[in-house]
Amino acid sequence: MFTGLIEEIGILRGVSSGGEMMVLNIGASQIMSDLKIGDSVAVNGVCLTATSISEHSFTVDVMPQTYRNSNLRELRSGSRMNLERAMAAGGRFGGHIVQGHVDGTGEIRSVKRDQNAVVFEITPDKGSLFKYIIPKGSITLDGISLTVVSTSSSAFTVSIIPHTLGETVLNHKRPGDSINIECDVLGKYVDHLLHYRGAGSGEEESSSRISRDFLAANGFV
Repeated sequence: MFTGLIEEIGILRGVSSGGEMMVLNIGASQIMSDLKIGDSVAVNGVCLTATSISEHSFTVDVMPQTYRNSNLRELRSGSRMNLERAMAAGGRFGGHIVQGHVDGTGEIRSVKRDQNAVVFEITPDKGSLFKYIIPKGSITLDGISLTVVSTSSSAFTVSIIPHTLGETVLNHKRPGDSINIECDVLGKYVDHLLHYRGAGSGEEESSSRISRDFLAANGFV
């Protein structure tokens, strides 16, 4: 599990690929202090496993499922990427619950300055993600824990403070670039409970006792 607070920007030193699989060699410094083989690292928000480690770099494997559903397939030697180690037990929880399980990608539609902040407008590739994206709700973009500012029928916005912009790959993103999106896991679980009918369980179909009326009656909506 991660928090969405980026520790450093890594540089892709090399990439080997075949079909829809990749092996990435990533240069880093800060996270190398205690990184071990088998540890989880969020790379642009994608949870990957360190398979080998040298003094200033580590390698990870990217399987076809991850290749198809993230922007890692667009990486080339020299590409920058956000890096975060898995959260340590007892550490400060400064972001929100981030699993490193990307739900899809989006396209940056515009980047506009708003006094000391920069507002990114993003269009998700999957319209089905909008049910999890709400104003003031949490969202993860390329591994960064952010707050949704507004939504429309086709896009949503986030506002970035100077520190976050300077310490992440967002500083190098431009309109037309892709970005990984992970929606709030709490919203996904609530949606599943509301609509689950036992599909694939081998059990008889049953309606969930949780309904919109139930939530309203108990002060949740």
